[in-house]
Amino acid sequence: MATKKIEKIRLKRSKRVRGKVFGTDMKPRLCVFRSAAHIYMQAIVDGEGRTLAEASTLSKEVVGSPGNLKKTGAAKEVGMLLAKRLQKIGIREAVFDRGRFLYHGRVKALADGAREAGLIF
Repeated sequence: MATKKIEKIRLKRSKRVRGKVFGTDMKPRLCVFRSAAHIYMQAIVDGEGRTLAEASTLSKEVVGSPGNLKKTGAAKEVGMLLAKRLQKIGIREAVFDRGRFLYHGRVKALADGAREAGLIF
């Protein structure tokens, strides 16, 4: 019973955030999904429904990084990796879509990593 109520709240929060952000060719939407073990991020052009680039903690560049990263450290690496991939295709600006997740912890570390690598929100 309680899970249905929680899902309704999550869906409402997600729709509220998504109603305010929109990705274009030159300024894609950076969509975030956070699970208990991993974090995923992708750059989406909403007009065409096309994904330009993606990165996650399952990417070989993040998994093979030196040292034993904690979850927030791995999230920061994912943000930097996606920013580098977007810069290779010539994109310097983006719109951040946190989805249903609060902007703190791993989600904030992800955004900070992308900013450090040169992406502008």
